[in-house]
Amino acid sequence: MPERARPANLKELRDSGWVSRTVKQEIRDNFLSMLARGEKLYPGIIGYDSTVVPEVNIALIAGHDLLFLGEKGQAKSRLMRSLVRFLDDAIPYIDDPHCPVHEDPDKPITSIGKRLIADLPPEKVKIAWWPREHRYAERLAPGTKFADVIGEIDPSKLASGTSMSTEDALHFGLIPRMHRGIFAMNEIPELDELVQVGLFNILEERDVQIRGYPVQFDIDVLILFSANPATYNRSGKVIPQLKDRIGSVIHTHYPLERATGIEIMEQESAIDLDGQWPVQVPYFMREIIEQMSMCARKSKYVDHQSGVSARFSIANYRTMVASARRRAVVLGEKPAVPRISDLGHLASSSLGKLELDMMGSHQMSERQVLESIQADAIKQVFDEYVDKHGLDEISELFGKGVKVEVGDMLPSKHYADRLKRVPKAWEKAFEVNPGTSEAVRASCVEFVLAGLYAKDRISRAQKHGRITYET
Repeated sequence: MPERARPANLKELRDSGWVSRTVKQEIRDNFLSMLARGEKLYPGIIGYDSTVVPEVNIALIAGHDLLFLGEKGQAKSRLMRSLVRFLDDAIPYIDDPHCPVHEDPDKPITSIGKRLIADLPPEKVKIAWWPREHRYAERLAPGTKFADVIGEIDPSKLASGTSMSTEDALHFGLIPRMHRGIFAMNEIPELDELVQVGLFNILEERDVQIRGYPVQFDIDVLILFSANPATYNRSGKVIPQLKDRIGSVIHTHYPLERATGIEIMEQESAIDLDGQWPVQVPYFMREIIEQMSMCARKSKYVDHQSGVSARFSIANYRTMVASARRRAVVLGEKPAVPRISDLGHLASSSLGKLELDMMGSHQMSERQVLESIQADAIKQVFDEYVDKHGLDEISELFGKGVKVEVGDMLPSKHYADRLKRVPKAWEKAFEVNPGTSEAVRASCVEFVLAGLYAKDRISRAQKHGRITYET
């Protein structure tokens, strides 16, 4: 309904033909309409079309409360927030400062709301409109108290003579205040058991019990949860009664294909590669960054229960591009082209995003684990290019005493000058990412050298930030 045409009182609202719906009915109706029109249902969600999305769709049609179960960085929060788009643009509510919730004008649930409807003529009951974007609230479980999400006795109201056993004595928490909206609780296994009991009451009876005083009113809210399987399935972390009341469990996952991970990485990094100092990223460099995440998820040195977030790839991609852009500005090169030597700066964006498996890491430092993962990723991507381009001739050159120095701050011309003696063999390397610019060719050179080193075909020595490859 256009904002200027929205009713301003209860009489106008009733005359407009507006019909009250529960939040789950509203979401179901809007979802089915969008589905029938063939609209994109979850913009920005990549890689879930045939796995996660169908399960979410069915759960919404079924009118279930949902639990998104998956490791960190699997878009659980984004999926929860995306459900807001299935709400109406705005819904009407009783506009009274004493109402503690956004009351349905047709079905008020609080004593204050009921009195207003009963005592005032419809034209005197003011109506305001609650916009879609304000009807979603989210909370992280650690540190959350009962009063935060359910409510508490208000001492100031008791002091004024209000009885403790009445609804008027209560100060409501987030969930009652999200009446007719969506509430999401992240990392539910970390939630205090007392709060879990409060959530169980809401899921089961849609009522609120605060300090033993039941408040019997029908809270209308879609409740969403997220959790890591390792903690959710651990005995005693989530009370069985609460688990039993969650309508649907949606299992999320990491990208099943590297190309999908790259698509997510590029979308979420939101880097402008154009501008005054443009950046051209060879596809093999994108592949290496995403392959690092894939290798980390399988590494015996990394805690598999914790997982490796997509943010690992996103942060590393940003760092790699930033390093290349810095070099381009300092040396006056355009475009900036990321190289393997730029990956030497990934520790700053990676440390803290890997949780080591203390049994498997054998006291390796996080930096050492990162270097191992990076080498493995380079080797795996390089193997694919070797099969395609046949780069054996280049490794044979090093048996003749060839040395090549690389570094993140070396000009691209340095590589071109150094390789003038062996142009025919190196042309194979440039097939990896066809391009005539010296910056692109320098990136190809570093990739091939790092790949040959990862396969133990050549040796490497590092000093003062520069690396020399030789036989």
